[in-house]
Amino acid sequence: MSRTRVLTGITTSGTPHLGNYAGAIRPAVAASRAADVESFYFLADYHALIKVQDPARVQRSTLEIAATWLACGLEPDKVWFYRQSDIPETTELMWLLTCVAGKGILNRAHAYKAAVDKNREAGEDDDAAVTAGLFMYPVLMAADILLFNANKVPVGRDQIQHIEMARDFGQRFNHLYGEAVGREYFVLPEVHIEEQVATLPGLDGRKMSKSYDNTIPLFVPREQLRKLIAGIVTDSRAPGEPKDAAGSHLFQLYQAFSTDAEAAAMRQAFADGIGWGDAKQALFERIDAEIAPQREKYEALMARPADIEDILRDGARRLRVQYATPLMAELREAVGLRNLAAVPVTAAKAVEKASLPVIKQYRETDGRFYFKLTEGDRVLLQSVGFASPREAGELIGALKAGTLSVSALDAQAALGDGVAVDEAQAALDAIVQAAKDKEAAKA
Repeated sequence: MSRTRVLTGITTSGTPHLGNYAGAIRPAVAASRAADVESFYFLADYHALIKVQDPARVQRSTLEIAATWLACGLEPDKVWFYRQSDIPETTELMWLLTCVAGKGILNRAHAYKAAVDKNREAGEDDDAAVTAGLFMYPVLMAADILLFNANKVPVGRDQIQHIEMARDFGQRFNHLYGEAVGREYFVLPEVHIEEQVATLPGLDGRKMSKSYDNTIPLFVPREQLRKLIAGIVTDSRAPGEPKDAAGSHLFQLYQAFSTDAEAAAMRQAFADGIGWGDAKQALFERIDAEIAPQREKYEALMARPADIEDILRDGARRLRVQYATPLMAELREAVGLRNLAAVPVTAAKAVEKASLPVIKQYRETDGRFYFKLTEGDRVLLQSVGFASPREAGELIGALKAGTLSVSALDAQAALGDGVAVDEAQAALDAIVQAAKDKEAAKA
């Protein structure tokens, strides 16, 4: 049975909190148990270095996050669970992708643009305090995804652009190195947005986030959890006064951990005027009931860091053998990083192969998609720009199938300098015939 590959990265830059649990960990662990899904979960410690320069914090966060996911039910023998830095093929692939990634596309990345805008507002140079790591973040993320040919990547809406970039870099590589040999090295990933994922309010009512310093750590001791919940900001309505559940961030927290029946009962209690102290006590009891067994597992795991290290290293070792190392061997061959002892067929055949006509699709820095018909270094036909890769791809497919002639392209493409229609058509016919010969050879 073919399984869908789903890949999730967790940046190791902080301590997991209730918002992480309800919004990402709990639904992801549940999804990992689907029989038709092959799940990849990795600790993105390379990504953490972009914004955290405290080594002890990176190490501690990696341990805490690994222990948290394991305590919450992730089964390392049924999913791929590994640390990003244990897969050296990731950074090697990043370099290959860097060599095909358009700088213009990276200039438009949200994080980089935000940093530039902030510098301009402060009257600073555009790139003041901007590291190459921040600028290249989308290429590293693309390598994480493409190395394992993930079909789906669950992300928040702010990360959609990065998945689009991964698709772009993968497509560029496929066309540059795979076109002539009929090979697509990378699956183009799809974004997966969980519309129903909970976004929990923090202690002050804003979104629970380390940036706001309003989080409730997931596995704090029981009494500290009680104290933190008691400190949640509420309004001044006294016991007996009706309270609006829909506008209460305390109720939102309760709802994220309760059954529908329990939430309905609490909603009625709000309408009946439950006191804030009683509501907070009910919230504490409901959350603690769910996480207490996991807290116990977490504390046991944290007491055995060597066991977690073994789990992560074993996951990476098996993953490299099965996926990463074989793919990188193919990619190295594709780009020309080859064994010099291998005897080439003949110099004449190599030249002949290099000069065969090809159709290449690519994306320019203007964000539009193009294709061109080339023979060696000579451009025979150059398309106009298209808004989507599908538009360009449909025309390429028709040209390769022989159902669309050069003369029928009209305003969609122009001949190269000094190229006649017959010459371009002859090159196209050679591509069509080569494809037929290949199919005949297979038969």
